[in-house]
Formats: sequence, C-alpha cells, structure tokens
Amino acid sequence: MECALSSPLRAPSLSVIFPGNSSGRASSLHLRQLVGFRPSRCQKMFVPGFGEASPEAKAAAKLQHFFTFVAVKIVLAQLQSYNREAYEELMEFVSHNSLNDGDQFCSRLMRESPRHKGLALRIMEVRSAYSKRDFEWDNLQKLAYKMVDESNTRLMRDYVLETSHIEDK
Repeated sequence: MECALSSPLRAPSLSVIFPGNSSGRASSLHLRQLVGFRPSRCQKMFVPGFGEASPEAKAAAKLQHFFTFVAVKIVLAQLQSYNREAYEELMEFVSHNSLNDGDQFCSRLMRESPRHKGLALRIMEVRSAYSKRDFEWDNLQKLAYKMVDESNTRLMRDYVLETSHIEDK
C-alpha cells in the first residue's frame, strides 16, 4: 500500500443511529464497514525527488543490472571449463561493452551474432534464476541495516572527536 501522507488519517466523528444500538452512536468498526473507510496505518517518509519511481524501484533497477553482472560472471566461469571458444567470444564482447546497463548489454549481445544470441539468452536465464533462487534477500536487508548503523556511528564518532578537541594521551 502506498502512502500519500506522512501521518495517519482519522475517521470523522459521526452520530448515526443503527437499529438495535441503544446508544444511538455507531461503533468505529461498524462505521468503517458502512462507509468502506479504513484509516491509513502507513507512516512512511515522503521521499521527494524521485519523479515517478520510488526509491525501491530505483534500487530494484540497480539490482537488475547487478544480477546481469553476476550472471555474466557465472556464465563465463561455466564456459571457461567446457567451451573455451565461447568463453573467449564472451570475454571479447565484455571487454568492449559496458555492463552498467544489464538490459542494454543483453540487447547488444543478442544482436551481435546468432552464437552471441545464445549467450545472451543464457545470461538472461541465469540472472533470472539467481535473483529468484540464489540471491539472499534477507541477508541483503540485514547487511544494509548493519552498514547504515555502523556508518552513522563512525561518522558521529569522527565528528565528535574532531569538534571536541580531545587530545590522545
């Protein structure tokens, strides 16, 4: 669910009399069911400057390019042991084409020759399999949390040491 606001919405207070309700007021649950209103529980930060894509979408695109890079490394390692000629062809192609954009790399590789098309299809197959079965998503999240916390701690410690003028004895 996407959040449009950074604070939760509150249901308006309404007095509605329901049959069988002696108090003359609707319970908040009953009112939500009646009008289909569900207050937003989302309290995520608004991140400006990303245009139409969210930060997560931008990170996913970067990961897709990274998965292409990983797939190329895997395919090269496989080819090195059983198809030396294809290995050298792919190495030659990699040396002249950037892997910064995985889709562009695969597109160029497919159009190079029928033999290269097979390599591109293999790379796309491997990147898909790697992202779905082998990449450790939970480990990525844990490492990202750890790296951010350690970096923040280091930056604050360095700042305090720099500004406090404490001399080492």
